[in-house]
Amino acid sequence: MQKENVEKETKTLAKDNKPKVLRNKDKSRNKNNNKKVYEELVVEVKSVVKVTQGGRQRRFSATVVVGDKKGTVGIGIGKAGEVPDAIKKAIQAANKNVIKITLIDGRTIAHEAIGKSGAARVLIKPAPAGAGLIAGGAVRAVLELAGVHDISSKSLGSRTKLNMATATVNALKSIKTLEEVAKLRGKEESEILG
Repeated sequence: MQKENVEKETKTLAKDNKPKVLRNKDKSRNKNNNKKVYEELVVEVKSVVKVTQGGRQRRFSATVVVGDKKGTVGIGIGKAGEVPDAIKKAIQAANKNVIKITLIDGRTIAHEAIGKSGAARVLIKPAPAGAGLIAGGAVRAVLELAGVHDISSKSLGSRTKLNMATATVNALKSIKTLEEVAKLRGKEESEILG
């Protein structure tokens, strides 16, 4: 008798309550999860080896760029025994290292800049409307996800993907708009332009 009652109760709970409870959980998750969702692009995945007394330890290193194509971009690296885990770690690191850049007319940068990282040097210059994204490799990935549409770039040093991506981010960080420069100096924009 009790067994039948328990079975009936579990069947009714399974039919009626389970989907409702799951829906409520999903809704509460969405309310609490206010993190911005960025597009991600895997720039490089490589095998790295650590030589120890016991032998060689093989792991994977992933370099990932994240951005929203509206002036926000970040770069991260992650290492793990498996490729998916390395990529997941790299995405988490990139989300922590996000920077905001100011785009002129929503398409280009304010002035030319050189970014450095290790032996890599990257030169980025603003370009006229319609010129497009003149960049390759890791530089292109960073600029695309930052939302820059018209720009030209040149790699001046080493072409290591991680260092080129980091140099590009450093160049973007160093860019200041006219308003920012005027505010820093405590002057009017017209005084700065001369």
